[in-house]
Amino acid sequence: MPEKPVLGVIGGSGLYQFAALKDVENLEVNTPFGLPSAPITVGTLSGKRVAFLARHGIGHHITPTEVNYRANIYAMKTIGVERIISVSACGSLRDDFAPGHIVIPDQLFDFTRARARSFFGEGLVVHVGSADPFCKDLSTQLYNAVSACDGVVHQGGSLITIEGPRFSTKAESNVFRSWGMSLIGMTTSPEAFLAREAELCYASMAHVTDYDVWHLSEESVSVDMVVRTLMQNTALAQRSIQLLVENLDEASSCKCNQALSDAIITQRTRIPPVTAQKLNLLVGKYLRS
Repeated sequence: MPEKPVLGVIGGSGLYQFAALKDVENLEVNTPFGLPSAPITVGTLSGKRVAFLARHGIGHHITPTEVNYRANIYAMKTIGVERIISVSACGSLRDDFAPGHIVIPDQLFDFTRARARSFFGEGLVVHVGSADPFCKDLSTQLYNAVSACDGVVHQGGSLITIEGPRFSTKAESNVFRSWGMSLIGMTTSPEAFLAREAELCYASMAHVTDYDVWHLSEESVSVDMVVRTLMQNTALAQRSIQLLVENLDEASSCKCNQALSDAIITQRTRIPPVTAQKLNLLVGKYLRS
């Protein structure tokens, strides 16, 4: 039986291209929701297996809306991943979250419109709790790892996910600031909520690349600005992930792996067998009890 990865990382395709990763293999994983964005790269990091997935595909050819978030999360679950770190570029909606900083957000606002948001349906109704959408335990461990690598890192903040792929207007950016949002991005929703439905711990390493378009004394966000800052932060992200893996506390006290225990509302006898079979990886343990 292959060794299960202790951690899954979803981010840019260049994130896992570093010398410390050994015994690398690429896994083609199919799911009931189609193929993930790319083959999953699994390698040994500090003596432990870690899985990496390029969210936008190899070469970044998939838009934020086109990402098959369900397949990505389901594929990670399929190979035995129990914890996921998301690495993503975000714009800052606060003066104190400056470009080059990293934020470990603790709240999430879904402002997307055109994405499949749930694994469930087709005769199986599930209402998963998402008051705290990020795993507090894993987020704290991630914060500690980035801090130990001398990154400028902030713990906490609300991240709003917009549809994209365009950047915001100034009017939109200022409305999001008036709502109390701290960060703006295009990929954390529905990824975080699907991870919760899959009973996986999920935390975000949000790389601040710009001040969006609201800041009067700073240049508005551009692709060049985002890419330049991400490239500068790649080494920090790699060091942080490696340290997290080395010190990972797998005896977590969180309840992420029990998220569906009281969330299934459909009477068991009313669940279509084809749906139960399709989602067996997620709900099988509850339907057998």
